Amino acid sequence: MPLSPHEVAQFEDSRARLEAIAYRLLGSASDAEDAVQDTFLRWQAADRERVETPEAWLTKVLTNLCLNQLTSARARRETYVGTWLPEPVLAGDRMLGPVDTAEQRESVSMAVLTLLERLSPNERAVYVLREAFGYPHGEIAGILDLTESNCQQIYRRAKQHVAANRARAEIDVAAARGVVEEFLAAAASGEIERLVELLTDDAVSVGDGGGKVPAGTAPVVGALAVARFLRGLLKPTDAKRAMVGGNPALYVEVVNGVPAVVAVVDGRVAAIMSPEVTAAGIVAIRNQVNPDKLERATRQWSASEHGEPVVGW
Repeated sequence: MPLSPHEVAQFEDSRARLEAIAYRLLGSASDAEDAVQDTFLRWQAADRERVETPEAWLTKVLTNLCLNQLTSARARRETYVGTWLPEPVLAGDRMLGPVDTAEQRESVSMAVLTLLERLSPNERAVYVLREAFGYPHGEIAGILDLTESNCQQIYRRAKQHVAANRARAEIDVAAARGVVEEFLAAAASGEIERLVELLTDDAVSVGDGGGKVPAGTAPVVGALAVARFLRGLLKPTDAKRAMVGGNPALYVEVVNGVPAVVAVVDGRVAAIMSPEVTAAGIVAIRNQVNPDKLERATRQWSASEHGEPVVGW
């Protein structure tokens, strides 16, 4: 039966929330869009007169589609070239969903999205629905066909895992921006000693080129090693200009709820460097240079206004 205007509106009213859930579950904006479109097709084919609560029905369908994708994604990532990192999105993208509370911002940060990859699909779903969207355990249990007590156990286990790997306290966005700007200036000017001071002793740098852009196959570990690596990465050379197609302009922008470095070449986002800033210093840097995972960010960038770059080549 064709969708009525009211039934189309019911879905569209839920679209932004569904996209935000799917993005947190999958770590990929493009995969999230596909999951939401598949949910729409299921809604179109459903016996909608028997659906008592459309929002709950749509959330259940979407979540289970994402769980199926997560299972197949694990197999695909075993053959992924290099390190797999989530797809970053810029501030204002509705994929981010609610970012009003510290818990909501943390749930969409590159640091936590990367950690969520280590959870089982059910753990990831329970954590996202509870932590980021505040669903009660009774509703989550119904979505995942679990008992409420089992759902609570899964949530405790998932939250403990995330907390154990996020032991250092973060700082607020304004303070983090100052650290990222100082970090970028030090890296671009070659101030190795200042870079080391900004990094924790066990800092790590990882990159995702997807086999399409050189990004290194192994993490760089330790403050001095990371500082030297970053200095080499940001030192202008003709070879690097040729590789990225021009002279990058480096901006500090909010990405996934926290400040990050965005490298732009002729209006195209060529890289996003996401430092994980804590009270102890920068503990990790995640560099996304896979062009497939920067297409959405480029569209966002082109559609918005920006100030002057912090660094230009």
